[in-house]
Amino acid sequence: MILSRRRGAALGALCALALMVGACSNETSGSGGASSGPRTEPSLSFVGPGGETPTAADQLSLTPEERQKVKDGEYSAAFVWHEGSALTKAVESGVRKEFDQLGIKVLASTSAEFDAARQANNVQTVLALKPDLIVTIAVDPTAAAAAFKPAVDAGVKLVVMTTPPKGYKSGEQIVGIVTADLTAFGKANAEMLGKALGGKGKVGYVYHDADFWFTNQRDKAFKDWLGYLYPDIEIVEEAGFSDPARTEDIATAMLTRHADLKGVYVAWATAAEGVLAATRQQGRTDVKIVTNDLEANLAADMVKGGNVAGVVANGSTRLGENLGVVAAYGLLGKKAPELVVGSPMAATKDNIADAWRDDYGQEPPAEVLGN
Repeated sequence: MILSRRRGAALGALCALALMVGACSNETSGSGGASSGPRTEPSLSFVGPGGETPTAADQLSLTPEERQKVKDGEYSAAFVWHEGSALTKAVESGVRKEFDQLGIKVLASTSAEFDAARQANNVQTVLALKPDLIVTIAVDPTAAAAAFKPAVDAGVKLVVMTTPPKGYKSGEQIVGIVTADLTAFGKANAEMLGKALGGKGKVGYVYHDADFWFTNQRDKAFKDWLGYLYPDIEIVEEAGFSDPARTEDIATAMLTRHADLKGVYVAWATAAEGVLAATRQQGRTDVKIVTNDLEANLAADMVKGGNVAGVVANGSTRLGENLGVVAAYGLLGKKAPELVVGSPMAATKDNIADAWRDDYGQEPPAEVLGN
């Protein structure tokens, strides 16, 4: 989810983070392959959950005077997260880095573990500490609209990663939204899979089958760019899922039906774990997998030359720094872009160390490097 989308419970909650049972699949005839007419280059544009227009993160800026004004304000903040994964911790480390430079004191950091009621309780807990701002991502956008109303009424500045409470608008109830460039994820995945397959072959498309703007746009961008860049790569089967725990069964059936399958796109890393398990179970070392959200097990398989050909990483620490800057906009009363997007990074065997540092702000663990 930024937003990823990391467990079955995550996505069930956010889609009701779908951010993150059963699956539906159907045979397609060359849906990702060559077309009879001229191909049109896909658009790299997209919109936010409320139709917000993206602004590149490099357009954010604070003058030295503005930074000093924030420091002089002796402001405080709290984190009200949806869950406590490595991704969330990496984002928070980026925010804290920016807050340290701005003199913003962190009062608390809470995790709802994808429970909307628990997030509502966490809002009340941190409000008792009287923070000037809250950094958050909604577990359930509808429930969050009511849960965060006391914060809005109290004048607390809300800065959102990826998913805002339903009906909350940038510049009104929230300062702004910060996420990653969604269509860039799709294009990068298409490029990595195309390269891994030498530009031709049959592939499967395992997408997030829920109404969730973040994953929907990433998935669609992959499909559009694959068809445009690699007309000799054919999507022979599409399968949707709502529960990542079901993807091993989906992939097993897909591999059984298509002995000549050479690649699979999966919406995000947790779901890709099931696809990887299915390829291993069937001894299909020839099948290449691409997905989103850098994660240790998939990275280790990639480094060892396994099934995973590439993973698009979120740039989580950079995303966190952007959240910190947008928070400063709110404290200053400075109008922030309604949707700030950072660029993801395509992680492959060749650049895994750099990608890991960019995503998590630290050196990759030994198991990722194959040590």
